[in-house]
Amino acid sequence: MTPKVSDHILERLRAWGVDHVFGYPGDGINGLLTAWGRADTHPVFVQARHEEMAAFEAVGYAKFSGRTGVCVATSGPGAIHLLNGLYDAKLDHVPVVALVGQTDRSAMGGSYQQEVDLLSLFKDVAAEYCQMVTVPEQLPNVLDRAMRTAAARRTVTAVIVPADVQELDYSPPEHAFKMVPSSLGNPRWTVVPEDGELRRAAEVLNAGRKVAMLVGQGARHARPQVERTAELLGAGVAKALLGKDALPDTLPYVTGAIGLLGTRPSYELMRDCDTLLTIGSSFPYTQFLPEFEQARGVQIDLDPFMVGLRYPYEVNLVGDAARTLDALLPLLVRKEDRDWQRTVCDNTERWWEVMARRAEVDADPVNPEFAVHALDHLLPDDAMVTADSGSAANWYARHLRFRGRMRGSLSGTLATMGPGVPYAIGAKFAHPDRPAIALVGDGAMQMNGLAELITIAKYWQEWQDPRLVVAVLNNRDLNQVTWEMRAMEGAPSFLPSQELPDVDYAGFARSLGLAAERAVEPGQVPDGWQQALTADRPFLLELRTDPAVPPIPPHATWDQIRAAAESVLRGDSDSTAMVRQGFRAKLQELLPSFGGRHGHH
Repeated sequence: MTPKVSDHILERLRAWGVDHVFGYPGDGINGLLTAWGRADTHPVFVQARHEEMAAFEAVGYAKFSGRTGVCVATSGPGAIHLLNGLYDAKLDHVPVVALVGQTDRSAMGGSYQQEVDLLSLFKDVAAEYCQMVTVPEQLPNVLDRAMRTAAARRTVTAVIVPADVQELDYSPPEHAFKMVPSSLGNPRWTVVPEDGELRRAAEVLNAGRKVAMLVGQGARHARPQVERTAELLGAGVAKALLGKDALPDTLPYVTGAIGLLGTRPSYELMRDCDTLLTIGSSFPYTQFLPEFEQARGVQIDLDPFMVGLRYPYEVNLVGDAARTLDALLPLLVRKEDRDWQRTVCDNTERWWEVMARRAEVDADPVNPEFAVHALDHLLPDDAMVTADSGSAANWYARHLRFRGRMRGSLSGTLATMGPGVPYAIGAKFAHPDRPAIALVGDGAMQMNGLAELITIAKYWQEWQDPRLVVAVLNNRDLNQVTWEMRAMEGAPSFLPSQELPDVDYAGFARSLGLAAERAVEPGQVPDGWQQALTADRPFLLELRTDPAVPPIPPHATWDQIRAAAESVLRGDSDSTAMVRQGFRAKLQELLPSFGGRHGHH
């Protein structure tokens, strides 16, 4: 039998080393699906419950494997559904290739069923490379360039294949005019700044007395070099949220996350430093970096288009983080005065003590900070942790101390709801021998996490390590937005938009054959985590948490805290219950995390 175009697509994906493709079927890709049958599902077709979830799973696979994720969808609505997950990949600089069907060429331009102008639709999200294959000879070059561009530029690319083209006999490009041959493989190269630029950077860093470092996901592969740099410079190191796993939190000078979801010592580090070294991060919130003219700055980033964006850096080094630091380290002079780093370490140690106290604050029924804090010391050293957007991300950022081989991620730049569970699924396909934990709010769980439990139930027996824990923080409230309304607007919660229906998450998980438990009081939380992490199958842990515990940012002013409290106490329909819980006393117990200078800091 002569191979079809669809057969060659799968053959080419196999040649690129693609082992999983995440998708959902539809008649716009029937040719591909038939080819998958002929190929004995190699690469493996992973059936999500929705195309957006397939895209998120491809993103999770790419984030946790370091390889290119691939997703597939049918024409029209299927292609449209991919977009949110693809934008998540684009904004977090993750390589993902989307394979998308289209109506037959003979129907194009005829307002045919499910006909959407896909080249226009994907023009922004796949701006680096988006092409439609119209003849078989075009295919290898288009697919190869999509794979190569996604990996090289760490971005999204798209290949659109009309349904009738998928069914054509495949013929390769010829050695002829207007034919474009192609080849496989991602070339590897190393980018290192010029010597003069390195010397300029060293001069800035050597002159500083209070050096702060900010590392992101681009520094993950440079951990030994980053540690050596921090030790030489006597620096404190804050981590952008996407770089939470770039350095272990067990290092005493690592202050944890920075930003709205960050820690107090990271805020203080930036507030008081005189020099800033940023490595592999495009952290966007300028207000959490040093005041302008307060600190001299050096940035290291592999992408020349991402340097100089967030702060007026004096020296911008374009290069691979590890190789650039290897070249920079011999030029750095060890700082003998360690007072600055000792202060950073003391602030960080005190912060973790405050986190423990905050987790111990009584709540009704369970303090969400305790619900996540109780997981911290139980995390396996090779755990893969995902968090959804919302207040769950606060507790992920502030209460989990990464160590060993732990990996973690969330939707960093897009901050979309919904990727927590599909990220964990993608991570399990990337590393089926490692445990995964997803921290998800009840809003995100109702949005799409419940459906993806079905995907987990479908595939979990294929994983060597069956542990995938979905922890649902069930507080019946879209809590992050609720608190933003209170703190930023001084307005009470608008219940029609914020209040969520109660759902029996554990019961639904059990109906699928998964294990599940509910923790409705503090004493049940540690046992619940223990059961989840030792189960012989995926486990849903439902944690009934208190919506009255505020995810207060590290830079919150006393006026904002007071406004939030007053909005609760005067306006919400639930204010009587919250007063009964002793809301003012609860808030007072949280005040040590604000350092005492409430009027400004």
